[in-house]
Order: sequence, then C-alpha cells, then structure tokens
Amino acid sequence: MTHFVHRAGLVPLALALTLSGCALTIDSTELGVPATLAESARTPVQGTPFRVTRHPVYLLWGAVPASRPNAEDVLAGQVGTGSRIANLRVRVRSRWSDLLITAITAGVIVPRSVTFEGVVVPTP
Repeated sequence: MTHFVHRAGLVPLALALTLSGCALTIDSTELGVPATLAESARTPVQGTPFRVTRHPVYLLWGAVPASRPNAEDVLAGQVGTGSRIANLRVRVRSRWSDLLITAITAGVIVPRSVTFEGVVVPTP
C-alpha cells in the first residue's frame, strides 16, 4: 500500500512541472517604461502602433529556459524619452515549425514565439 501512496505523490509533482514549463512572467515594475494593458474604450489612444516578435527557446519539455524574450529591452527600444506604452498585449504561441522541432527532439528543445503589441503614446 505504501508503494501506491509514493507513486500517487509523483503524479501531482509531474503535473506541476508540466504546467510550469514555458511560463513567461512579466512584471510591470521591471519593464523600465510606463506601460498599461488597457486604456479607456471611450477615448482611443493616439500614437504609433508596434509589433515585435521574439523566439525564446526552452529545454527539457519547457522546464529550463535556454533563452528568454527580454520584455524590458523590447519595450525600451520602442519608446523615446517621456513616451509611454498603452494597450500592451503579450501573445505566446507555438508556430507549426516550433511544434515540428519539439516533436523531432522529443521535447528536449521547445521553441516558442512571443509577440509584444501595443501603442507608443508620446507625451503632450
């Protein structure tokens, strides 16, 4: 019976590791530029839209990041002095080529595509 209890304890551990793989955490205090996720729908934001895609790579079924998309560098490259970013969206997806590489390597190499979208709003 104790053998079954020990094996049952491995299932939640394996599930936690699987669900935590390839996680991308973005903290607004570490972005280096003022950014908001949503503006008021009554007054549309006036500015220059941007879209930047990065391709991070994870190892061992997503458990170990080999390269991460640096949100601070991406966003800082979009704004000038005194500008801010509005309507920031971050999309993480797997393209067909990402899935192909993951399948060929049996999950040892897991590439992703991360797209940062938003509007650069100059200060008045």
